[in-house]
Amino acid sequence: MKVYLDASLLVALFTNDALTARAEKFLRARAPLLIVSDFAAAEFASAVARRARMGELKPYEARSAFADFDSWTARATERIRIEPADVAGADAFLRRLDLSLRAPDAVNIAIAQRAGAELATFDDKMAKGARALKTSVSAI
Repeated sequence: MKVYLDASLLVALFTNDALTARAEKFLRARAPLLIVSDFAAAEFASAVARRARMGELKPYEARSAFADFDSWTARATERIRIEPADVAGADAFLRRLDLSLRAPDAVNIAIAQRAGAELATFDDKMAKGARALKTSVSAI
């Protein structure tokens, strides 16, 4: 089974976060093929940098999170790149007026669909939207 990891899960894995224990338990309980996109990696970097700017992380903690993330994704995940079709898919999702998705969530769902992967996220709105789009969502 393939599992696409979104930024909410990645941030929890690599920083001291309220959801860290749940994220670690999720990965220990399963041995799927883990997928991380360059888009999710950019969202991860944005979230960690924001936390550092807000003083929630010390600069050395942010740098350590980046280094640990880079090392872990290189050895333990399949890295995939965003493609134009992912953006087109996200655009179609966002035009559905019955869904309450933000653009980054729609892009992540489109990438997960293209990869044939289950989506792993802590974002309840994203999970709800993904299910409405017939994307399998991991229970975390």
